This record gives sequence, C-alpha cells and structure tokens, in this order.
Amino acid sequence: MVDALTPKLSPGNLRDVTPHDRLISLLAERSVRRGTFTLASGKQSSVYVDARLTTMSPEGLATIGPLALERIRGAGLDPDAVGGLTLGADPVAYAIAYASALAGSPLRAFTVRKEAKVHGTGKLIEGPFTPGDRVVIIEDVITTGGSALRAIDAVRAAGGIIIGVLAVVDREEGGQEALAAAGVPIVALATASEVLSLVP
Repeated sequence: MVDALTPKLSPGNLRDVTPHDRLISLLAERSVRRGTFTLASGKQSSVYVDARLTTMSPEGLATIGPLALERIRGAGLDPDAVGGLTLGADPVAYAIAYASALAGSPLRAFTVRKEAKVHGTGKLIEGPFTPGDRVVIIEDVITTGGSALRAIDAVRAAGGIIIGVLAVVDREEGGQEALAAAGVPIVALATASEVLSLVP
C-alpha cells in the first residue's frame, strides 16, 4: 500500500528534506493515535505516540540512525555504547550502531531486559556491553523519564558510566527535567509539539 508520505520521501526528492523534517513527517503520519490511553508512566493521555511504527520501519531506521548519531556527537557526547530498556530502545540503538559503523566510528548497542533471565547467564543487560563503558541511554518516547531512569540504574549497577540520554520523541511532560535533576543531559530528536503540529 502506498501511504501519503511516499511522494514526499521518494528518492528523487529526499535531498530536499532534512533528516529532522523527514523524522517529524514519519512520526506524524505513522505514530500518532488519538483516543484515551494510559501511558507507561501511568498518566492518562488523549494522544499516544507509538514510535515503534516509525523506528521499526525501513525509512525510520535509515533516518534515525544517522540523525541520532549526529545529535549525540553534536551534544559533545562520546559514548562507547548505546542502549536502553527493551523494547522501545532496541531498534533505535541498533540503527545508531549501524550508522556509526558506516561513519567509521563504531558504537556498540545493547539492550536492558525488564527482568533478568532465569536461565542461561541470568543477565539483565544483553549484547556487547562492558563494565566501564561510557553509555548513552536510548528511549523511543520519553514522558516522565521513569523508563530511562530504570535503564540508567541497571547500567550503573553493571558498571556503566552514564553520559546522557537520547530520546526519539520528548512528550514535554517533565521527563527532561527529571533527568536533569538526576544530573543526566538529554538530547531529543523531536518533540511532541513538533510532531502534533503536522497532525490534523
């Protein structure tokens, strides 16, 4: 099925759209739902941003990886690894790791389980994470910052050094302030107001 974004994002005119604008358009077209929702934070909302409909798409992965890498570097962050709480952080971390390899400055990606495995190694953190790594925690959508703080605690407990958080979408509902209060800088690729400005 051809969606409304196909002409705008066609190969012939991709060069006319910035990666940031492309991401906003993808999120507005694919990820915003209106209704009555309970968010992961427990808050009620009339708008739900299901970023996974964008972050798991081919166009989303191709856009987010290089853009997130650029924003991380632009913020002066120099991580060894990126990752966060499964499931939302996973495709974003993998896209960044892939983009970093193409850019010649590879970062490793990892995932934080919600609970440690009861079999095998019993790990809470999966992937090539190493104690002492400088880490940027990844979030798809940040509301109050609770999920990011949970991932931060897990990584710190495993010996990681948290140097920042990157969110695909900041809902602008206190998450950035909560992380700042915890001494963790945050970089957001998009804000909810930017995305909603394109939604009828």
